[in-house]
Amino acid sequence: MQIGIIGGTGHEGRGIAARFAAAGLSVLIGSREMERAQDTVNRLHGASAALAVEGLTNDEVAARSDVLFLAVPFEGLGELLQGLRGRLRPGTFVVDLVVPVTFEAGVPGVVSVPEGSATEFVRAHLPPEVHVASAFKTIPASALGKLDAPLDCDDFVCGDTPEVRERIIELLSRIPNLRPLDAGGLASARAIEHMTALAIVLNKRYKVRDARFKVVGV
Repeated sequence: MQIGIIGGTGHEGRGIAARFAAAGLSVLIGSREMERAQDTVNRLHGASAALAVEGLTNDEVAARSDVLFLAVPFEGLGELLQGLRGRLRPGTFVVDLVVPVTFEAGVPGVVSVPEGSATEFVRAHLPPEVHVASAFKTIPASALGKLDAPLDCDDFVCGDTPEVRERIIELLSRIPNLRPLDAGGLASARAIEHMTALAIVLNKRYKVRDARFKVVGV
């Protein structure tokens, strides 16, 4: 299975790349600029030369990936998806990490997306033969990047079908101390994205950086 990350040079994408590579998976790191992608690869190899990571352009990553993670800002997402449509192979899994967070007077909120959520926006802009799911929306980039610290949390996976969710949950289960949970269909992303805003509030209130979630009784 070939994993690709568009936006892999940012804090979140880089952290996810490192987590998957540390779990023994091959990861393609994408950027609009090849040089930035390679710089990120060099940084990760500086931490561990054994990590199977490769830097490419976003277009190349999209064409080669079996599972493609989108770790980009919501602004410009539509244009990005339009460019990807012709490069994704039928059967590719596209996993949305995007949370359209906004701040007003320092208070976080979630942008009202006509489709209902960023994940549903992604679904609306990709061909039906591409599978869509969401994951990693409630885990801070700062926590993902600390490879020496266990994530020790749950993650909420929603997707097109139970089979899609099962495939992504199986993949995320390769990361130690992370428990992915089946959160149902894509409409669940609406609540999950608001949970991200809640985590930001908790970080600020309790002067921490890595607030995340655990579900008890499951």
